[in-house]
Amino acid sequence: MDTSIKDFTSKLPQLPTSIFTKMTQLAKQYDAINISQGFPNFEPDPVLLELVSKALKSGHNQYAPMGGIYCLREIISEKIKNLYGKSYDPSSEITITVGATQAIYTAISAFVWPGDEVVVLKPAYDCYEPSIMANGGKPILVQMTGKDYKIDWEEFKNHINDKTRMVIINTPHNPSGKVFSKEDMVQLQNCLKNTNVILLSDEVYEHIVFDGFAHESVSKYPDLASRSFVCASFGKTFHATGWKMGYCAAPFELMKEFLKIHEFNVFCVNHPFQKALATYLKTPEHYLSLGGFYQEKRDLLLNALGNSRFRFTPSNGTYFQLLDYSAISEESDTSFAERLVKEHHLACIPISVFNKDQIDHKQIRVCFAKTEETLLRASEILCIM
Repeated sequence: MDTSIKDFTSKLPQLPTSIFTKMTQLAKQYDAINISQGFPNFEPDPVLLELVSKALKSGHNQYAPMGGIYCLREIISEKIKNLYGKSYDPSSEITITVGATQAIYTAISAFVWPGDEVVVLKPAYDCYEPSIMANGGKPILVQMTGKDYKIDWEEFKNHINDKTRMVIINTPHNPSGKVFSKEDMVQLQNCLKNTNVILLSDEVYEHIVFDGFAHESVSKYPDLASRSFVCASFGKTFHATGWKMGYCAAPFELMKEFLKIHEFNVFCVNHPFQKALATYLKTPEHYLSLGGFYQEKRDLLLNALGNSRFRFTPSNGTYFQLLDYSAISEESDTSFAERLVKEHHLACIPISVFNKDQIDHKQIRVCFAKTEETLLRASEILCIM
């Protein structure tokens, strides 16, 4: 007797294979240098690793409190206050999460009901739309304009209506490397004023900003902060993406609902890593130095590409750089990226997959969170294109 379950409806029936999965598989198949996916190929600070080892050996191996250990939430609260001037109550307005992705999904799950609209600025990281749809919401996509991805705030405002439950932003922005300006944040604040729209702000690259730019956290803007979830990542910040450690900050009334989902989703987060991070964060230089650290890597890559046929504007933030190949080929960006990995053994990410209607600007994204050797080897390949 056939006992397999066949009569069901998928919540995500047309979900494509992630471009990151596809390019990583191709990189392995063709033994390619992988500057596609956003993770470092070097180790975290030995000081942090030693703190984790110490915590593991000191008995911190059982469940942590649901919202996270207090000393970690307290130091996060101090960090936000010192950087952005906003006070979050560590006992009720900060939650430690399994990376920023869990924070994003949990915030969406807590507030998005079937039929609700969620405005997403495109290009966008690929976890937002599936999370919205899995909860019955409808993604409303607003494309940022041109190859430099400026925001048309009039168009954005035209998509805010009585059905809008949430807006998602990301700054510093993946994949473009754009950093939202103060003017952008004021425009956003004006668009959402006198509405009940919740703002979900993905700020995982908050400490990776270059050339004198400043990270404009929503926490700096009172009206935005009063309606916002701010999601951050220790994995991105401290070169340890495999740890899946992050946090979320929000006003009490929002966080109260967030915790109802968090409790029955993951309940709590890795205890010894929390202990290590609570100590490590007491030295602000550990995160304040990241801009300079990654700017050196960006500049190394771009200087090495100076004689190539790629066109580029230096990234303002994140550890990603866009490269325009329109002077090299008329191929679609997906075809160009596949040829690059198959024929030249270098893996990157095509940008059209992140754009509304797969708009193709003939751009690829490369990750420069790599060793000097990797970046120079990659640039040699790109220079022969």
